[in-house]
Amino acid sequence: MKQLQHLVLTLILGTILPSFAMADTLPLVGNVMARKTTSLNGQWNYIVDVQEEGYYDYRMNPTAWGFFRNAKPQRPEDLVEYDFDTSPTMPIPSDWNTRDERLFFYEGTVWFKKSFDWHPAEGRNTLLYFGAVNYDCHVYVNGQKVGHHIGGFTPFNFDVTKQLKDGENTVIVKVDNKRHAEDVPTQIFDWWNYGGITRDVLLVDIAPLYIENYSLHIQKPFSMKGDKLNAQQQLQFQMKLNKAEAGQQVTLSIPELKINKTVTTDAEGKAAWQFMAKPQLWSPENPRLYRVNLTLNGETLTDDIGFRTIETRGKQILLNGQPIFLKGISIHEEKPNGGGRANSTEDAHTLLSWAKELGCNFVRLAHYPHNEYAVKEAERMGILVWSEIPVYWTIAWTNTQTFDNAQAQLRDMIARDQNRANIIIWSIANETPHSPQRDSFLSRLATYARTQDNTRLISMAMEVTGASNYVNRLNDNMNQYVDVVSFNQYIGWYRDVNDAPKMKWEIPYDKPVIISEFGGGAKAGYHGAKNQRWTEEFQENLYRENIAMIDKIEGLAGTTPWILKDFRSPRRVLPDIQQYYNRKGLFSDKGEKKKAFYVLQEWYKRK
Repeated sequence: MKQLQHLVLTLILGTILPSFAMADTLPLVGNVMARKTTSLNGQWNYIVDVQEEGYYDYRMNPTAWGFFRNAKPQRPEDLVEYDFDTSPTMPIPSDWNTRDERLFFYEGTVWFKKSFDWHPAEGRNTLLYFGAVNYDCHVYVNGQKVGHHIGGFTPFNFDVTKQLKDGENTVIVKVDNKRHAEDVPTQIFDWWNYGGITRDVLLVDIAPLYIENYSLHIQKPFSMKGDKLNAQQQLQFQMKLNKAEAGQQVTLSIPELKINKTVTTDAEGKAAWQFMAKPQLWSPENPRLYRVNLTLNGETLTDDIGFRTIETRGKQILLNGQPIFLKGISIHEEKPNGGGRANSTEDAHTLLSWAKELGCNFVRLAHYPHNEYAVKEAERMGILVWSEIPVYWTIAWTNTQTFDNAQAQLRDMIARDQNRANIIIWSIANETPHSPQRDSFLSRLATYARTQDNTRLISMAMEVTGASNYVNRLNDNMNQYVDVVSFNQYIGWYRDVNDAPKMKWEIPYDKPVIISEFGGGAKAGYHGAKNQRWTEEFQENLYRENIAMIDKIEGLAGTTPWILKDFRSPRRVLPDIQQYYNRKGLFSDKGEKKKAFYVLQEWYKRK
């Protein structure tokens, strides 16, 4: 009998488990917001699975009887020890930490289930698209595994045409946000590890042959007259189909520029075209966007794209050929009032409006790619963007899978946002300790980034490597791979603020400098002497002293102080003051301005 049971189980595992390994993520579909989509946002049932019994058996082998089957008892004596339909619900997108008080500190597995009606259209395909899931997820449609994704801040999609049926369908997602040393980010990081399906879930209706992605930008080298940009510039258009199919005709139309051109794909399903045009250039003062139409087989994909140039000259950053000082602020992807993962135009508009009130023309979206609503809202509002992947602190530099993970996150960040005019910097790391292994890892990332997009600047947040006798020295082998030298410094917080006037800076590179972080903590409403830590007056004085100090740095091209608003962090445990918040914000977690806000605002008015 046991031999028969073993044979049956082997046959079952042989038919079900291989699909786990065979499932693969399709290349990311570009500009998903402009495609025909059906939202699966809303209430999803969820089950907290502390020991992952819904995925493994009691010997820690993947089980064929997991929660993904959504099993129901068929007879009175049947044993099924879970039930999605009678389990609680949670709005998606969101994070479980702020939606269920039992899960505030929880790191582990939660299963989510959504049932919906679907009526497939003949001759059409369907993609299942996730804006982001944190961190490791397995996705099932009607009991069949369709894919696996690792990484908490980038989108991904699967072709589920064959798995969907006419009528009621079910999507089940196993989400696991446990931290590991080989992950990106690694085991320790200074923000809340929000778990869950944190961004939109969409069904994307597409033709079997579709435009997978495209890019449109001003081509380098820029057309110049002396040191001035010419009004007429060469634009570069590139596109790729989802299949390597030659002879397909794609029409590019930009009505306001009187552009209408049909290109033909090559054997790889790609096409490119260079042409001259005279667009008004996108800038913070004039965030001009042009309606762009791409048509394939009678189906049109639209986008709103801005055109601008970005480059460096010595220690200057040039936007549209003119030097610009980047008046910035760092931002975490948290809701403006209280904690929780932000994911809406409304959230983005509030945060970015605070930055505009501060006087910013630039934001550093730290320490990972933020949601697409935030990037697009910044573009509409005329705010330049630094976008970053979470290669943060002590990454496993020699682990091949870790590098592949980081490279995939970099690839997908660029693929999603390559047509956003406001993004001027791709950042590949933050505060990473020096070593030959680190240099190898990061140099390969920087080189790879340029293969994906050679139109933007590359940077990373470095650390000052020496500070003896009040001389701060920056010495980083990555200087040769970045266009902008950026570093974090916390004089006044981790070092006596009275040292600031004595400080000198040695930055031996003929490149622009951005101070990517400086600042200190204060609890909103807590007042006292300027030498009393945690008071608004302490933070206010720290900002005054730091601004006076960094204003003297040769080649200073911008700053992104840390940080716009207080944000949750499990590393910040001081009772009554921190209460699991990093208090370095210029706004409190409730949106209250602190006194240091006005110090920075006044400086930016003078820059």
